[in-house]
Amino acid sequence: MSRPLRIEFPGAWYYVTNRGRHGDIVFVDKYDYQVFVDLLEESVSMWDIGISAYCLMPNQYHMLIRTPGANISRSMRHINGLYTQRYNRAHDFDGPLFRGRFKSILIEEGDYLLEMVKYIHRYPKKEKMIDQIDRYPWSSHPGYLSKAKKWDWLNKKIIFSLISDIRRGSLKAYRQAMRDNISEDILRVFSMKKFPAILGEKSFIKWVRNEFYAGKSHRQVPDSAILAPDVDWIKIAVSNEYRVDESELMKSRRGIFNEPRGVAIYLTRQLRKDSLEAIGNEFSMAGYSSVSSAIVRMKRQMSKDKKLPQRIEKIKSRIINR
Repeated sequence: MSRPLRIEFPGAWYYVTNRGRHGDIVFVDKYDYQVFVDLLEESVSMWDIGISAYCLMPNQYHMLIRTPGANISRSMRHINGLYTQRYNRAHDFDGPLFRGRFKSILIEEGDYLLEMVKYIHRYPKKEKMIDQIDRYPWSSHPGYLSKAKKWDWLNKKIIFSLISDIRRGSLKAYRQAMRDNISEDILRVFSMKKFPAILGEKSFIKWVRNEFYAGKSHRQVPDSAILAPDVDWIKIAVSNEYRVDESELMKSRRGIFNEPRGVAIYLTRQLRKDSLEAIGNEFSMAGYSSVSSAIVRMKRQMSKDKKLPQRIEKIKSRIINR
C-alpha cells in the first residue's frame, strides 16, 4: 500500500482531514462530537501541538494544526486511534472507523493560515448544513468569539495577529475576515480531486524541496515526486557539468554514446521517478522502450567507467542541494 507524503519539521503547519470508511458516519450524536473535542484538548498538552481550527461534520473532520515537535504523524495516529476505540465502545462497534491514513497539506506560515481557518469554519455553510456559521456548534468558530477560559487550549492568538491588533478590535476584525471571500488559491486547491502536498509561495516550496526531497523520495510514497527537482533544472545541472549547450541533451546519434544525454535521462528517472513515456516525451525519444534501453546503456557504462558514478553523484548532489 502506498503511503501519503509526510514532511515533518519543528513548527510546521498542516491542514488535516479524514473521513469515515465508505463515507460512513463517524459522529452519531452530541456525545461523539464532545468526545472528539475533548480528545483534541487532551492532545494539545500531551503531544505539544497547537490546534488553531477544527470543524467536525457527521462523516469527516477538518483541522489546522501546528507541530512544534515535528510530530504530525504520531499525534494524528493517537487522535484517530483513541477516538476509534472510544467510538467502538460507545456504539458496540468493531474494526476501523476511518477510511485509512489521514490526508494533510503542509501550509506555509502566514496569510495562508487565515485562509485555511476561513475555509474550515465555513465548511458547514458550504455543505448547506447551516446558513450562518455562528449557528454551528462543532467547530472552533465559537472559541474565537468567546473569552471563556475553557477555550484557552485553542491556538487562536496567531490567527488574530494576522487580522488585527490582538489587544483591540480583534473580534470585530475576525468576524469581518470570516465574511470575506476565501482566496482563489484555497478554492482552487479544494476543487482538485487530489490535494497538493504543499501550499505556499514558490520560495517556501523550493525550500521544502531542498530540505526534504532526498529523505522522502521513495517508490512507496508517490507524492514524493512533488518534491522532486524540475526536469529543466536537471538539464541545466548536467549541461553545466559537461559544459555543453542544453540542445546537446536532445541529440541522439546512432552508434555514438552521448554521455551528457544519457546522464540527464538517467537522473530524470532516478530523481523524479517519471514514467518511461514521460521521459521519452521530454527527450524526444520514440517510445518507452528507447528510454529503457538508454537507461540500461548508462548503467553498463557506469560499471565500466568507475569515474562516471562519482560524476553522476556530484551532479545529483548539486541538483538536490541547489
